[in-house]
This record gives sequence, structure tokens and C-alpha cells, in this order.
Amino acid sequence: MIILSIETSCDETAVSLISATGDFPNASYEILGDALWSQIDVHAEYGGVFPSLAKREHARTIVPMLQQAIKDSELETHKNQVLTSDLEQQIVTLLEREPDLANTLLGFVKETGLPEIDLIAVTSGPGLEPALWVGVNFARAIALLSNTPVVSVNHMEGHILASVFDVERDDMLSEIKFPAISLLISGGHTELVLMKNWGEYEKIGQTRDDAVGEAYDKVARLLGIPYPGGPEVARLANEARQKNFSQFADLPSPMINSNDLDFSFSGLKTAVRYAVADKDLSHYDKAGLCRDFEDAVTAVLVKKTAQAIAEHSAQTLIVGGGVSANQHIKRTLEAFLLREFPEVTAYFPAPGLSTDNSIMIALSGHARATSAIAPAATDIIRADGNRSLT
Repeated sequence: MIILSIETSCDETAVSLISATGDFPNASYEILGDALWSQIDVHAEYGGVFPSLAKREHARTIVPMLQQAIKDSELETHKNQVLTSDLEQQIVTLLEREPDLANTLLGFVKETGLPEIDLIAVTSGPGLEPALWVGVNFARAIALLSNTPVVSVNHMEGHILASVFDVERDDMLSEIKFPAISLLISGGHTELVLMKNWGEYEKIGQTRDDAVGEAYDKVARLLGIPYPGGPEVARLANEARQKNFSQFADLPSPMINSNDLDFSFSGLKTAVRYAVADKDLSHYDKAGLCRDFEDAVTAVLVKKTAQAIAEHSAQTLIVGGGVSANQHIKRTLEAFLLREFPEVTAYFPAPGLSTDNSIMIALSGHARATSAIAPAATDIIRADGNRSLT
């Protein structure tokens, strides 16, 4: 099965072509073509992602990403797609909010053609709705042009599957033991999810305000670090640990003793704001504060994750999302599990698969292939910025 996957949930435009051999979850996967365009530089001057700007950039770059993925795949394309005037008008109508996209896509298909594909997988949520709609409507257009069914994918399931995608084991999913706990940590999400089997999810904890990645970026802004500030906060925190800088502020770890599995990071961000108010911070001060902040965040994540594992007798921990690439959080979780839960196996995504990508969307699309929708009926697929995994 050849899967074309599309991801436009936030500020990455990604398109992949993946070959899946076998049935989920025992299939092997081959990445034929993978293209991604990051909008980080576009949004940097604004200090965060603007949905309308993200939408515009997705519409501008999604055809070039498709073109690159097809080129990398070396799949044969066919220029003899029947582009009747009626079909062209359907595409123009479908993409009427991005007229330049319709013209670009039709021009590409006429000039280059499309490869034979068996399934289109597209992120329909959660995320920024204007951005999601670009990917959803683009997938619907490709479905009509190639007569290929479409499966609507939950972005968060993609992160879970990306974390257990073992690129060193014939590109297969790891043989995990259930029940499993998924800790999903990113710029938009902080969730604990119970998995009793593949595809069976129950959300058992979530943030009540800021996501952990959002808190990193807000702290970075308070320190004058440009967007995206999370990686620089982590780098400074690591420097402070290595050089044993003294504590800058006694910061709280919100809800660490709440006895539930929810999170809250807004108060921690506020505590940082008070700690730096009216102060001329040196590099030493900033690094120390970043370390204090990251320690507070990590303490909460470890405590809540441990509670979830104990309450549900989990045998596996799956950590996914962009913040899963944070080395301090990863090392602390692994060390804690080794000490307190040695029977639990932890999985983190391979480099390059922690942030948003279309490979994870292909994996989720394959998992949901039986729910694919015929090309003529894809109007039922809706972009949902608040789509829940459960």
C-alpha cells in the first residue's frame, strides 16, 4: 500500500509517500519520499504562530512539498489523468479560499502528474483550524484527481505511533506491552493517555491552562529569547547544571501534589515573571532561572507520569510530542523508571520524529485505513482544532 500523508496542523507543512507492507500493527514501512517546510522564521518576528499567516504559508508551500516528496520517492507519475473541465471546476471550487493553490495544483498535475497511491492520510485535528483546512481540502482535491480514498487522522495519535516507530527494526512499530501510558508534551498539548490496546485511548490527565511547550516559549519571551525559545531555554538550563550555577529563584511545581493527573503551567510562568521583574539579568542569571524553571516542570511531569503508571499498572510508557526531545526531561524520566519501575519500558521518538511531521500521519492513516472515505464523499471530513483523541 502506498500512502500519501499530509500534515498542516500548525507551522510545519509536510508531505510524505510511505509504502506499508502487511497489516497494522505488524506492517513494515518504507519512507519513499518525505518533505517538510518549517515556518519558524516566518513567525519569529511575531513571537509565536499566527493562524492566518500559517494558513497562507501552508497554501503557498504544500504543492512544492508534494513535488519534492514525489521526486524523492522516484515513483512513476502519470500525466494522463483525465482533467475534464468539470473536474477542474470541482478543484477550483474546493480550494476557493486559496485560489492560487488551485491553480498551482492543477498546473502541477498537468505538467508532472501524480503517482499511483492507495490511500491519502491527512491531519484533521487538533491544531490551528485555518491551517488544518488547507491540508484537509488539499487532500480532498488530490483524492478527486487520483480517485483515492482519504482517511482523517488525529494528530495526537500520530505522535504516539511516531514514538514507537522503530527505524532500527525494519521500520516497524515496536511490540509494546499493554496497558501503556502515553505522555504527550508539545507546544499545544500536555496530556496523559491510557492505552489498553492499539487504537484504544482514554485521556486520564491534561493541562488546565498552558501546555508545557507553551510555557517554555513564554518563559523565553520573558527573558528576551526569540521564538521559538524552548530549545534555547533548555540549552541554558543544561549550561547551568553543567557549571553548577546557584539557584536563581525558588519556583513552584504547580499541582504536583493535587492527587489527580491534571497539569497547570500558567502559575509557574507567572512566578517566573515575578522573579525577573525589574531586574537586569546577566547571562548567569538567565541560565540559572532556566534551570530552575525546567527542574520545576520536570518534577511535575515525572510525578504525574509515575502516578498514572502506578494507578493503571502500566507496562509501557510512550513519550511523544515536540518537548519529548528535551534531553533533561528524557534522562530524568528514564532514570526514574529504571529506579522505581524497572519493569516498564519507555519509548521516545527517533530524532526528527518528535516535532510535527507527515511520517507519523502515514502511520496513523494506516492504522485507520478501514475507515477511509471514498473520494466523492470526503466533504464529511472537517477540520477540528479541538479534536480529542478520545
